[in-house]
Amino acid sequence: MTTPWLDTLLFGIYPYICLAVFFIGSWARFDRDQYTWKSDSSQLLRTGSLRWGSNLFHVGVLFLFFGHTFGMLTPHFVYEHFISAGNKQLMAMVTGGIAGLLAFVGISILLHRRLSDARIRATSKTSDIVLLILLWLQLALGLATIPLSAQHLDGSMMMKLAEWGQRVVTFRSGGVELLAEAGWIFKAHMFLGMTIFLVFPFTRLVHVWSGFGTLAYVLRPYQVVRARRLNLPAGHLQSQDRRA
Repeated sequence: MTTPWLDTLLFGIYPYICLAVFFIGSWARFDRDQYTWKSDSSQLLRTGSLRWGSNLFHVGVLFLFFGHTFGMLTPHFVYEHFISAGNKQLMAMVTGGIAGLLAFVGISILLHRRLSDARIRATSKTSDIVLLILLWLQLALGLATIPLSAQHLDGSMMMKLAEWGQRVVTFRSGGVELLAEAGWIFKAHMFLGMTIFLVFPFTRLVHVWSGFGTLAYVLRPYQVVRARRLNLPAGHLQSQDRRA
């Protein structure tokens, strides 16, 4: 059980510190260190387990990200005529549990791969390993909240957590008081989730932003790559068009 002043620090002030670092830090890194803006894939070192781990993790975590975003930040009045708070929570528990399990298995494979393979471990940054551990713990805590959520199938706790999130992003006060009855696992899950936003700009996670540029990448003009003229056979292709 946390004290009121600690709740105020962790869930009233800390969220804004994390969001500020998340946005300003991402902008600063893109502006100053664009050559570090990449996923740093280790696929060339070993492919097999990466394929399974990466696919499971990304499918699961993308569902969880959008589920948490829309589930927490959508006001109750938008969906109350279509689904009750209790049924919405039950749906979130089932679908989120499945997605969370997929992501947890995937991140476990990726973490084991990075720690057990000597070549991959040697080429890993400290931030790579710390990030994987943070994500592993966050997914484990998320799965641990499901049994606790089952004790509040009326949707009361979900409504309070969602209201807290909505108050944070709309800069309204009074959100901390809504968490008075939340268990420590819920609070640890929320704290660690905010911490991931805090470390985001300093890790390989910045490549997530590039996903928003996919359409621009598809529509951008071709880059012309010309081969250096050597002693090539007659008729050899001297230039080709390809995307970078």
